[in-house]
Amino acid sequence: MAEDNMRNRKEPENGRFNHGMDSQITQEKPVKATMLQKDVGLVSGVSLIVGTMIGSGIFISPKAVLLYSGAVGPCLLVWTGCGVLSTLGALCYAELGTMITKSGGEYPYLLEAFGSIVAYLYSWTTVMVLKPSSFAIISLSFAEYASAPFYPGCTPPAVVIKCLSAAAIWLIVIVNCFSVKLANYVQNFFTAAKLFIILVIVGAGIVLLAKGNTETLSHAFEGSPPSVGAIGLAFYNGLWAYDGWNQLNFITEELKNPYRNLPLAILIGIPLVSACYVMVNIAYFTVMTTTELLLSPAVAMTFGDRVLYPLSWVVPVFVVFSTFGSANGSCFTAGRLTYVAGREGHMVKILSYISVKYCTPSPALIFNGILSVFYIIPADINTLINYFSFAQWVFYGLTTLALIVMRFTRKELHRPVKVPIVVAGLMVLMSCYLVLAPIIDKPDLEYLYCTIFIFSGLIFYYFFIYCKFSWASNFMRPITMHLQLLMEVVPPEKNE
Repeated sequence: MAEDNMRNRKEPENGRFNHGMDSQITQEKPVKATMLQKDVGLVSGVSLIVGTMIGSGIFISPKAVLLYSGAVGPCLLVWTGCGVLSTLGALCYAELGTMITKSGGEYPYLLEAFGSIVAYLYSWTTVMVLKPSSFAIISLSFAEYASAPFYPGCTPPAVVIKCLSAAAIWLIVIVNCFSVKLANYVQNFFTAAKLFIILVIVGAGIVLLAKGNTETLSHAFEGSPPSVGAIGLAFYNGLWAYDGWNQLNFITEELKNPYRNLPLAILIGIPLVSACYVMVNIAYFTVMTTTELLLSPAVAMTFGDRVLYPLSWVVPVFVVFSTFGSANGSCFTAGRLTYVAGREGHMVKILSYISVKYCTPSPALIFNGILSVFYIIPADINTLINYFSFAQWVFYGLTTLALIVMRFTRKELHRPVKVPIVVAGLMVLMSCYLVLAPIIDKPDLEYLYCTIFIFSGLIFYYFFIYCKFSWASNFMRPITMHLQLLMEVVPPEKNE
């Protein structure tokens, strides 16, 4: 077998170039098992949650919530309410993550509760569309703001943005392939950078409030109250800004002490993001009226020009940092889902292999990078992801429903964290609303196309997983062997 040759190759390498004391040190040094290592601690876990949730949106266009809520007061209440709901949803995931300590996000929970088909449809949709397209969008935002200083007074050419975006994708993929610890350091640094600029904006807002710039905030509840439908749409947009609260569940197997660090990172990270969102919005309202905020093409840039001049250039610089950090977090978690799906036989086996040298799921990371580069080619990828967004909440709802189902079907499982079942029920209802709201508001035919794509995965499931045709295995075997030798990867060792 190729994997046996790969593992055996390590032994002669250890003895070939070392003599005397070097040889003894090499022999005494413990050899890492070829599997994902537990390298992610509490700080890195919090950084992953915060760094992935806070992208460019809060700096560029936090306008949809204000638009639908109608006034400053309801807008701030919606931002706070979205933070509470996200925390409750993440606590449901904390119960699932400490009950089933497997990586892959929603995948292992759906597999345990509903079986292979539902889990496969989730992995099919998320691996092929949701994760790589999200990675592509974030990298395009990075490229747009990184290239803007070189084209003053005009928009950078599309080809420049796309090439820079592709370069960013491959740089992030390479970092994640080489080292989990290096990827964590990158994530920690860029999360600290985005928290720094948020601290600057909030600090400036506090100074302005102390000076009496409270005109917009003093009329917080002016005007007619928003309708129930408008409040619903405000929550819909606010909750998308909080998307990413489930990121830590994708890397549960790599968490140090997941029973402690998973719930603790959630309880630190999501309230921190909620506080940032609310305070940044308050800071914006100290220098802009609601009309000015709605008309601003980039709210943080407008704030910087009015308050931080002549240092207003730091805002776009830190937006670049923020988007790069979000892209790194997206890549890190996407690779783990692809890896776990391959390990369970729902993707080709090579995607479940681990680098012998670096103990990273490099084939899965490279596959996600290739798909992401393809997704930056279309003219308007945002349209694609907007139509597929409802699918994400379908799986959120099914996952919290899985928690309820397993309370009755898997009573014997140990639950270090146990949330009230009412909270899970609330999340299921909220997910149903967020799936149906955009379809009812604007029933485009594209939603039907997305649904057809999701269920088209059943065709692949029937032929390649249920039937397991021998010709498919015979076709993939030499490809897997050559890719394995090329990338120096082997199947992961079994965890005892």
